[in-house]
Parts: sequence; C-alpha cells; structure tokens
Amino acid sequence: MKASAFVYPWDVNGDPRAPGRIAALGVGQVTLAAAYHSTRALTPRHPRHRIVTAEHAAVLYPVDSRWDGRALRPHPAGDWAPGDAYGEAAAALAEAGLEVHSWVVLAHNSRLGAEHPDTSVVNAYGDRYPWAPCIAQPATRAYLVDLAAEAAVRPGTAGTELESLGWYGLQHLHAHDKTGGVGLGEAGQYLMSLCFCPACRAGYGERGLDADGLAAAVRTALEPVWQGLPDDGGWAGVEKLLGTEPAAATRAWRDATARSLQEEAVAAVRAAAPEGFQVLLHADPVSFHVGANPGVDPAHILSVADGVVVPCAGGPALLTPFAAQRRPSAVIAANLTVVSGMGGSPGTLAADAARARELGATEIRLYHAGLASDGDLEDVREGLGAV
Repeated sequence: MKASAFVYPWDVNGDPRAPGRIAALGVGQVTLAAAYHSTRALTPRHPRHRIVTAEHAAVLYPVDSRWDGRALRPHPAGDWAPGDAYGEAAAALAEAGLEVHSWVVLAHNSRLGAEHPDTSVVNAYGDRYPWAPCIAQPATRAYLVDLAAEAAVRPGTAGTELESLGWYGLQHLHAHDKTGGVGLGEAGQYLMSLCFCPACRAGYGERGLDADGLAAAVRTALEPVWQGLPDDGGWAGVEKLLGTEPAAATRAWRDATARSLQEEAVAAVRAAAPEGFQVLLHADPVSFHVGANPGVDPAHILSVADGVVVPCAGGPALLTPFAAQRRPSAVIAANLTVVSGMGGSPGTLAADAARARELGATEIRLYHAGLASDGDLEDVREGLGAV
C-alpha cells in the first residue's frame, strides 16, 4: 500500500540527515509544501532550530512573471523558507530516492484578507473572515487558479495535492483562538460560514433568494445556537434552523461555485504539467462541509481529479462515499495522523491502514514526518513494515 509523508521544506533544508531519515520510514513518496498558510511548527530534530514561525501565507519558491502588475498575488516566505526553499528540499528528497509531490494550500490565506479585505468571506452579521478568501469572486478565483498551476507544477515534482480548494468558513484555528465557548455543531458552522459578500449576494439572487432577507433569516436561525440549544446535526439541522427551501438554495449556489473552481484549477494544473502528473484534492464527501478538506460530491470530484486525500483523524468512515464510486484508477488516500502529541496514533498505524484499505483506501498519507517525535517515527517505521 503506497504511503506518503507530509513534509515542510524547513524540515529538510539545513538538515542533511532529514532526507535519509524520511526515506528510512518506508515511504516511497513525500508531499512537500510549496504554498502554505501561516503557522508555528516544531522541528524536533533540526540542527539549527526547534521552532519555525511562518508569519504569513507564502509561496516557498520564486514566482514567475504571471503575477506582474496584479493586485492579488502570492508573497514569498521570509527567513523561515528563503529563496527556492521548495526546490532545494525537493532535490534533496529526490536524491534519497523519494518521489516528490507538491502540497498547495489555496483558499486559506490570512495575509490576502488583511491586505485585500474585500476578498474575504463575510458572514450574516457583517463580520469578515480574513483567513477565508471568498471563492465566488472572479478576481479571487483567477488568483487561486493561477496559484494552483504555478505552485503545483514545480521542477522535479511528479504530482500535487491541492488543499482548501473550496469554501473555507468560521472553523479555523486562529492565534489565541477564543471561539469555542458555544458549540456550534455542523448546522451552526454552516450558517456561520455562509458568505454575504457582493458576489455571493448576487449568487443567492440567481437562486431566487433575497440576500438581505436571507441574512436576517440566518441571524434568527442562529439564536437558539447562541442560547446553547443542542444541534440536531447534519444537513437536517441546517434545514430545521433555516428552512428546507432556503437551505437548499444556498447549498446549490455554494456547491456549483466550488465545483466550477475545482474544475478550473485542476484543468490549469494539467495544462501546465507534463503528462502523467497526478492531481489529488484534499476533500470531505459531505458537500456542505468547509475547511482545509472542503466538501465535494464524490462522483463529480473523481471525474475531475485523479483522486482525493481524505481526513481520517476521526476514523476512516469518510472513505466509503469515495470508494462507492468504484473508479479503478482513482486514488483514495487515507490521511492518518501519526503525531501522538496532536492526537495521532502512530502505534496503531498498521491496524489503521488495514481498516482504511477495507473501506476502500488505495494509499495512505502520514501527517506529519517533520512534526513527529523520534518515538512516533519509530512507530511509523514498524507500522509501515507491517502494512
């Protein structure tokens, strides 16, 4: 069963032992960040540092002339990943015998929202989410499509995994986050993630909804949530709070918007890539879900991309809707957390991989080789040896 480990360039560059250490895990592939959001990360084995602070969303390679004169454009990294950090790390990993695929984070960018507030999702209360670019806006879509094509197809790269290629919403771990005081549940998260920027307001109008009336209805629907009443769960909870027809109209608008962006971005990557270049999307099989693994329709996305990377931190159940499509050539990769300090279970990797295979996984992803402790990595080596 093919396995790939997620890695940051700063895990590799400056540590000559890192490529061999990763290869010794038993993986044949790495998924290496090429465009990434702001983060603070451990580097527990690096000879020069233990903490890397990526202060803003950045590309980890030199951009080309396609961005000249454009207002929306990616920013280079600071001293946490200078120059062509991706290219340097990719070359070292390839020399260790590892196939390199790029890891590209798209509609998750706090710097974009800070510098261009009008690009952000706006909720029914008028609050902006600067980390969440609205994927309905034409200029933002053009930026995301071009970023996908450039960041994915780097020299020496055999494929890509596109993260956050869809709607992002409220759910986001922000600096010193204080949003957990009220349990929103799935329904509340959806309603708090509905966007009311001008592009989305026009989109709701195309679906027969008055945007002002919809925003007022969302605010009214959320009152029981703020009072602490339990969430009914799933889409039924959204329908109960908002009403069946308005809920369906919002979902139809958002589903169509995400689908068309995914089609455009994958097509742009393929146009820029050599033949045989693999394109996967991080995805959730419930289309109204938002976030780093945005909701998709499994049948549609497997007709567009070469496959999906599916979050399995809560168990492998999300694999089933993708496997049910029974597309022999599709990659269905189970994303397993192997960092025990982040809730992962590296000691049960062999059993978790076996269960994922039973539910239709064709490959596994290991999050994250750079963040894991030495003990976690030893468990991964043993687990992959038994897969």
